[in-house]
Amino acid sequence: MSHGAHIMLDCTGVVGLEGDWMLKLLEQAVDFSGARRVHSHIEDFDGSVSPLGFAAVVLLDESHVSAHTYSDRGWLAIDAFTCGDTDPARIIEVLEKELSSTFPEIRINRRKRVERFLTQPTNGGVRGFVDRHFNHFNAGALRDCAHSLDTFLNDGGRLMVTLSGAMSTAELGRSLAPMIRAGKVHAITCTGANLEEEVFNLVANSSFHRIPNWRNLSQEDDAELLKSGFNRVTDTCIPEDEAIRHIEGKILEQWKKESAFPHEHLMAILDDLEADIPRADSWIIAARDAGIPIYVPGWEDSTLGNIFAAHCIAGDVKRSAVKTGIDYMMHLANWYRNAEHPIGFLQIGGGIAGDFPICVVPMLRQDLGEEVPLWGWFAQISESTTSYGGYSGAPPSEKISWGKLAPGTPMHIIESDATIVAPILFSYILD
Repeated sequence: MSHGAHIMLDCTGVVGLEGDWMLKLLEQAVDFSGARRVHSHIEDFDGSVSPLGFAAVVLLDESHVSAHTYSDRGWLAIDAFTCGDTDPARIIEVLEKELSSTFPEIRINRRKRVERFLTQPTNGGVRGFVDRHFNHFNAGALRDCAHSLDTFLNDGGRLMVTLSGAMSTAELGRSLAPMIRAGKVHAITCTGANLEEEVFNLVANSSFHRIPNWRNLSQEDDAELLKSGFNRVTDTCIPEDEAIRHIEGKILEQWKKESAFPHEHLMAILDDLEADIPRADSWIIAARDAGIPIYVPGWEDSTLGNIFAAHCIAGDVKRSAVKTGIDYMMHLANWYRNAEHPIGFLQIGGGIAGDFPICVVPMLRQDLGEEVPLWGWFAQISESTTSYGGYSGAPPSEKISWGKLAPGTPMHIIESDATIVAPILFSYILD
């Protein structure tokens, strides 16, 4: 049970907001709500120490109402926290109405209510939802995996995430980027398609075309998409000109400069690109900023890989401009052997993105004779069920015989749609 509530607003578009005016508005809103004012104060910041703006607060018998600004940027954060019989929603109602009237360009980017003065333990959010409802079958497997990964990371473990399929086009960056920024992901291995499609999405998301009824498309429908300049990935069509050819024009000059890994070439042009989505939603930008390694085996099997080969044939660039999978394996071996903590392996999908990096351990141990530890934790999210010849669908225990995992190592497999499972798992860890 709660005995108070806290409402927060994060706003933009209020350039020119003055502190004295805002303080009076806070007082009016408090009086309208019926709460009892105790003290009011405003502190102006001239930019010499703190950023230009002000902080205004009205202390209440029931708690407080405050406003804080970055005035030159038009940013405004409002808190209304009350207890007892006063509902902070009445205060927020007055503030929103007057601010919208005075600043027509205002935009409320977040409005969040949190119950306060709880007298009983609560476990809400994604974590609480999963713990309460995900008890059996694949849902139970996801919860067990989340508990295990949470323990592994809290005990100091490090994590490699591997990306196959169309995770970037599915905008996994929205949940993966926060994981990277929070220090929960320490390396990424991905297909060439996931690498480039993350950048395509970064620059051309608004030009992507989604087809809700994609299962019912005819061959003629797909031919028409090609004619219209679209390349379909399940329900999402990537625009040829706005995405692929746009990046080709940027990356070609980069390829001519020096020899580098595929991801390094793309990272070198990120700051020159005009983002079409919030940069915080891009996992490649988060990985670059965090300085974590990226491995892209088989990069040649991608659209940009094909384009690079075409330019090599045409004589525009040298084959040596892009490093190969062997160079990636040598870098990975050096990274793994120098790790000071156990390393876990979260495999999303199968294919080369999962098969390539996990083999670094038997390579180091069996081929080089080095005493490196086995992978310390493993989980796989895949819709490929266990079957003869289906390596991606094989149970994790098979990897014991290949010298990758040890008996007793935490092993999890979730046979479900990764576009559903991965965001839930990541949100659970961060919740």
